[in-house]
Order: sequence, then structure tokens, then C-alpha cells
Amino acid sequence: MNDIPKAYDPGAVEEKWYKTWEERGYFVADPSSPKPAYSIVIPPPNVTGVLHMGHVLNNTIQDILARKARMQGYEVLWLPGTDHAGIATQAVVEKNLRKQGLMKHREDLGRDKFLEHVWAWKEKHGHIIVQQLKRLGCSCDWSRLRFTMDSDYSRCVQKVFVALFRDGLIYRGLRMVHWDPAAQTALSDEEVEWIEEKGHLWYIRYPLLDPEGRTLPDQCIIVATTRPETMLGDEAVAVHPQDHRYRHLLGRRVLLPLRNKPIPIVGDAAVEPEFGTGCVKVTPAHDPADYEIALRHQLPFTVVIGPDGRMTPEAGHGFAGLDRMEARKAVVAHLEKLGLLEKTEDYIHRVGYSQRSHVPIEPRLSEQWFLRYPEVERAQRVVENGQIRFHPEKWVKTYTHWLSNLKDWCISRQLWWGHRIPVWTRTFEDLAELEAARATFPLSDLDTAIRCQDRTMVVATANPVLQQQLTRDGWHQDPDVLDTWFSSWLWPFATMGWTGQAERDHQNPTLRRFYPTTDLVTGPDIIFFWVARMIMAGLRFMDEVPFRNVYFTGIIRDKHGRKMSKSLGNSPDPLDLIRRYGADALRFGTMRSAPLGQDVLFDEKDVELGRNFCNKLWNACRFRQLQQGQAAIALDPDRLTVDDRWILLKLNTAIQEIHAAFTEYRFNEVTQTLYRFFWTEYCDWYLEAAKAVLQARDVYQKASTLGVIDFVLDHTLRLFHPFLPHITEELWHGMGFTKRYPEDRGGCSLMFAPWPEPFAADFLQRYQLHEGVLRFAEARYALATEGRNLRRLANLPANRKVKFILRPAQPLNDYDRQVLTLLLQAETLELDPEAAPRRGTPTCRTLLGDLYLPLEGVVDVAAETVRLSQELTKIEVEIERLQQRLSDSEFQAKAPPHVLQEHERRLHEWRQKAAHLRSALELLQT
Repeated sequence: MNDIPKAYDPGAVEEKWYKTWEERGYFVADPSSPKPAYSIVIPPPNVTGVLHMGHVLNNTIQDILARKARMQGYEVLWLPGTDHAGIATQAVVEKNLRKQGLMKHREDLGRDKFLEHVWAWKEKHGHIIVQQLKRLGCSCDWSRLRFTMDSDYSRCVQKVFVALFRDGLIYRGLRMVHWDPAAQTALSDEEVEWIEEKGHLWYIRYPLLDPEGRTLPDQCIIVATTRPETMLGDEAVAVHPQDHRYRHLLGRRVLLPLRNKPIPIVGDAAVEPEFGTGCVKVTPAHDPADYEIALRHQLPFTVVIGPDGRMTPEAGHGFAGLDRMEARKAVVAHLEKLGLLEKTEDYIHRVGYSQRSHVPIEPRLSEQWFLRYPEVERAQRVVENGQIRFHPEKWVKTYTHWLSNLKDWCISRQLWWGHRIPVWTRTFEDLAELEAARATFPLSDLDTAIRCQDRTMVVATANPVLQQQLTRDGWHQDPDVLDTWFSSWLWPFATMGWTGQAERDHQNPTLRRFYPTTDLVTGPDIIFFWVARMIMAGLRFMDEVPFRNVYFTGIIRDKHGRKMSKSLGNSPDPLDLIRRYGADALRFGTMRSAPLGQDVLFDEKDVELGRNFCNKLWNACRFRQLQQGQAAIALDPDRLTVDDRWILLKLNTAIQEIHAAFTEYRFNEVTQTLYRFFWTEYCDWYLEAAKAVLQARDVYQKASTLGVIDFVLDHTLRLFHPFLPHITEELWHGMGFTKRYPEDRGGCSLMFAPWPEPFAADFLQRYQLHEGVLRFAEARYALATEGRNLRRLANLPANRKVKFILRPAQPLNDYDRQVLTLLLQAETLELDPEAAPRRGTPTCRTLLGDLYLPLEGVVDVAAETVRLSQELTKIEVEIERLQQRLSDSEFQAKAPPHVLQEHERRLHEWRQKAAHLRSALELLQT
């Protein structure tokens, strides 16, 4: 054994062992290994991001799975990487460049110069998140670190685009899309967050026109809208064709206020007669439903809100150039002035926000690239039939519902940072010139696909030589980039070197060995963005699912249930927590409060608990070292005490429970079992009982008990290692357990020690581990608990030595008496079959007999009665005050939920204290 220092220094231990693991290549996966394969790919964090509590939860779970798999004998690949995060990264760089005064808009720099700044930003900040993951203890194969904009990865993205383009699944079209006016780019449906807001419903008077186009006095149609600024682009008013209130007006016209333009009244079944007045304005260029109505009625499209969220010249004098929100106020003011605003009502409705820019999105008619999702039916089938298992299973319904209601994916973004769409176009003078040009492209080039329409040729290619040639010859490359998720959906196989060439991919040892991956750990908020799309991509391009299991984490919230955010000040810095408590403490505390698939209520006290647990583990191993005695080489069945057998049975139960919990991905149950076993069963009970042997003079019996302690600690450190990797490695070496196992990869590390398995039947039989042992040992521990309760009721401190008397219900030997004396922290324990203590002596009945705590000379009964009565009176006053507060209906209505919960918690605690005092008074007065 190596000496274990008195104090545990997590910073020094964690730095030492992570450096050792990395230097010895313990994280590196070997495709040629004869071991069975286990693989997992990291959900790539933003390349310029920093570690937050969501990362801590997600990556701790992945590390637990990877480390456990290594101990189970698997060759493990945990493949790391980062995402270029198109919108987010470009926004950060643009903000930084504006702050430096280098530009007002990226156009000031030009595309190439702007991208130089983005790459420089990536090089400066891109390593930060990787180093922070290392601080957490993540055992990724860093030699395989991937980035979604690496040249090889970019080639994969282009190859996939070309293949889908060739198959007719990618096309370009004019559609109504979600538009982010801050980032000035299109968004997919999944990138829009719908938030319920308090707004207004404005009722506007549209004057009715006669057949000659003259306004009719006091005749109008009243239209209700939540967006009066868009009325400047109205092209019709629509009513339901069966609405008897307006059926006679179909075919007539009204005058569009503020624009003085006649527009028709049309009948369309999409109108809801119950909404507002039953008349709706139709703004074809700025509303998805209106767009569809316009197509049915051949209405024109007038764009009055530009890509930057400002009103266009088509909005008219007095409005052009205004921000859309400013225009809303101006339109309402003009309508009021003209007497055309009938009324305004408060109205709650859902408003779409860009998840990245956090601004309201605009429906916008725009030419974009779209993808018809491939392999939809197969993607649904592999989850429903269990080829891919979701944990928890409730997410299957959400997943299949989304797949059943798919819209084509808008994959183009009006950004500069990202994978530029690999499409070049050229319009020729005539068809003969086009055909001549087409003949120059080799038909055998699988990296190229061509489409022709009229005199325009469209070439999609992933061939770098051809790309350079097209650019050099003056072909026009599409300026847009691909949605970030278009690269992320290829992550499981593109990170392993996929090329799209079957023979070459078959010879790729990493791809052949580790695809499909075993597990995926992610959040349910990206089940559509990422999980579903990866399944489709895997089936399409690998003809195989990308993973076997998906574990959906919950969302990390503060202890009051609020989502963490900088504005609320409730989002702790994980690195600060690591500095103060250690990475292992942060990991253990987080996992202990993370139930399967439910949100995690984070409380720093859980991290404190993790630190205390690490200290307990450290001190327990150090206690073993201080015994100095030589342990038995193997367990000696003839010298095992009842307590030895009890802790071995408890260890076996813990291993069984841990196996069952891991099978169902219930990580918090694993930590709870580990905590219960080590802190309560091993430290609180077994070690205290074992002192009866350790403090005695029988060296052989002591050696046997030390052997049991070593056996239990060896198993315990292995069980804890996936959760507490650094401290367990340090203690495992300090305890000398390395000698028990063969070397792996040129060294001996707990990382490769065998994962504990439940004990075999012959082991249980050989060491007489049966229910009878459990019953007797637990009867003793129950007696000790009752004795401690008697002490507490009598207000006697735990460290005060007092006398107990036991009238035994069955014979007890000297060892049993010694153990009970230790557990009761008694000065003496008298075994008296005839014991009959005086009236008023605290007593309890147990399976092993009646236990008495004589108070003569120990407690002044009269004085203690007065003290307890006074304390009870104070507590009852506090209970009354809290009850009155909680029964106040005004307080109940106004107080935040966490304040109510805190009051209810305090009331519960005061009631418990009052009950304890009443029991103590009753005991003294018996």
C-alpha cells in the first residue's frame, strides 16, 4: 500500500490522474482489438461555447457509460467533436467586429475577409470547451476530435447533398418560410419557439365600395387582426363562403385603409367565422395561411416588410423605413386619426421566436432550398419495433407523431459561416450551347449531379477539382449555406471517416468496428432537430440505424424549478463548482438528483453532498490503512463474523440493484444505491461493528476482518469509478489493489479493472451468506437504533457514555455484546434476563429483547421537563404563525411557488420538532 494523505485535495488528484490517462493513451480506441465494441458519439457543443450545467449532466452520463463499458471488457470509442453552429457563431463574431469598429455590416468586409475573422475566432476560442470537458473528467478519444467544418467532414456534407439532389429529394422553390430578421436568414420549423404572449386584437374598418369604386357612406367591413402593420400589404378581405352575414358581399370590393387601394372580398373555407368578426385581412406575402388563400384566388404578393424587419417602399409614404414594431404603432395612430379603428381588445396569442436570435420571426416569401425527408417510414418503424430503444419510452409517441406530420425541411440559410451550398449555375445563349457544355461532364462522376431547365444548367458537385474549374470559368455558386443541422445529422458516420464509396467504407476499420454506435445521450428538445434526422441519414447512407439506445436527459433547472438563465442569475459556473468542490463531487451531486427523463432541480447542496461523500470515501480507505494489519489473502469462511457476512450480503444486493438500474438507464438510482450501501451500511454499521474485532487482540480474526474490508473496498471503488473516476483511481492505487489484476495497455488502471458482478450461488453457499444472517444482524442494528432514539429523547449527547440494560429475548455471546456496546456508544451494556427497571426508565422493545436506559444520576428530570416545555411553547407559536400565513388566500395567490413550498417545508419541520418534544416529555413523565 501507498500512504494515503490525511486530507483529500481534489484539484491535485484530478489533474494528476487525467494527465496520466491521456499520456498513456487509455482513452484511445483500437479498432483491431479483439474485445467487443462499444461506441458513443458526443452531441457536439458549439465550437466557441463554454461549459454549462446541461453539458455537465449530458457528458457525465456519457462518461459513466463509457467507463463502465471499459470495465466490462469492451473496446470503447467515445468520439468527441464540436459544431460550427452557423447562426450562433456568426452572430457572436459580427457583434465582436462591430464592437471593434471593423464593420457595421458584414458586407463592409466581404465574404472572404469576414470568414477569415470567423476562423480566427474559432482558433482562439475553439479549444475552451474541449479543455473544460477534460476538467470534468470526460474520457473521450481526443485523438479523433472532429469539427463539422473540417475538410473531410465538409466533403461528407457535400457528398450527401449531391446524392440527395441527384435523387430528386433536394429542390429549390419559392415558399413561405420562417424568417429571422436579426440574423437575416430562413429558419426551419423546428428552429422556431412558439411563446404565448399578451397582445392586442385591433378591429379595423375597411370602407365598402360601390360597383363604380366609390366609398359608401357608413358602410364598411370590420376586420380583426393582431398585426396591423401588415395591412399595408393586404390584397383581399376573406370570409367563409357559408357565413350568412357576409355571403351577399362576395365579389364586392373594399378600400384598403392608408393605401387607398381597392381589394376584393373573397370566400374561402379556411376562414374561421368565430375569429374576430369573421372577416380576415389577406396579406399573401406575410402570413402562411394568407399565402395559401392567395394561391387559390390568384392574388398578387406585395412585400411590405423587408429581410431586415423594416418596412419596404411598398408600405407607402410615412411607413417605409420604419422598424416593423414602430410601423405597428404608426399604423394604429393613423387609423385612430382617420376614425377607422373600431376598437382594441386585449388578446393572448402565440408568437414565433427565433431560438437563436430570440426575436419574433417573420413569415416571408423566399426562394430557398428544401429537402424531402428520406427513409421516413423506416425511421418510424425502427423505433416502434425496438431496433432503437428510447429511454424513457414516453418519447416514442412524440417522435412518431412528428414523423407522421412532416413538412419539407428548409435547408438553406442566408449566412456566410457554414457549409456553402455546393451548387453552381449558368445560363447559356441557346440549347445547343447548353447541350455541348453538358457533354463535358463525365457521367461516371458520382460526386456530381446535373439538372437543366430551359437554358439554365444547375450543377451540384462534391468534386473539388470540378468546383475550382466551375468557379474559374465564371459559373455562379449559390451564396447560401446549409442549415447547421444538415451537417449534424451525419454525425455518427461522418465522424468515422465515411466517404460514400461502399468498398472504401467497408475497409474503414473505425466505421466497420464502431458503427452503429451503442448509445446516444441527448436532450428531448432536439429529438426532431437531431435524433430523428440522424436516424433517417443512417438508414439512407449506411443502411443501418445509427445507434441502439437513446437516453433523453431532463432539463437542468434551479431548486425552485426555474429554467437556468444569466438574467435570473441562477446558472452556476461549472468550473467554479469544480474549483471549490472537485469534478468528482460535481458529477456525483448532479447524477444523484437526475431521475430518468425528468427535469433536474439543481441545488449546490447536492455538490456539497458529493464533496462530503468523496471525503467519506477517502477517510474510509485511510482508516483501513491505519489498521496496519496484514489482511487475509482470501476470505476465510471459518472466521467470518455475522457482521462480515451481513456486509457481504449487502454488497451483493447493491451490485444486483446497480445492474438492474443501469439496464434501465436509471443513473440516479445507481447513485442512491451506492450512497446507501457505502455511507449507511458499510460506514455507519459495518465499520462500527468491526471495531469489536479490530480493537481486540486476536490477530487471526483481525486479519480475517481486514480481508473482508479489503474485499468490500475493492468492489466499492470499482462500482464508484464511472461516477468518481479520479478519487477512485487514487485510492485504488493507494490501497494496493493494482496487484490483484493484470496490466492493460502497458499499465494497471482502475479504468480496466473488471466490473463487479453479483455473487455466484457457490460463493454464497461457501461463505454461508443467507437470510438468517441478515435477520439476526439487522435485529442488532435495529436495537442500536432504538437505543440511540432513547438517548435522543432524553436529550443526551451521542458522545456521552451511559449505561444500558438489555433483558435478552435470546442468548447473546460476548462478541454480540461487544458489538452492541460499540453501536450504542455505551459505557456498559448489562445483559440481565431478570431486569426490572424502576418506573419512568426509558424503555423500548426489540426482537433481541427489552432495552432500558436508566436515568438516575444522568438527567435532572424536573429541570429537563421545564426546559422541554418552554421549547415546545416557542415552537407552537411558530407553527401557528406559519399556519395563519398559509391560510391567507391573498398570500396564496401572490406568493411565487417556491416561496409557498419553503413555507410548507418549514411548517413540516416545526411540526416534527414539536412531535419529538412531546415524545420526550411523555418519556420523562411516564
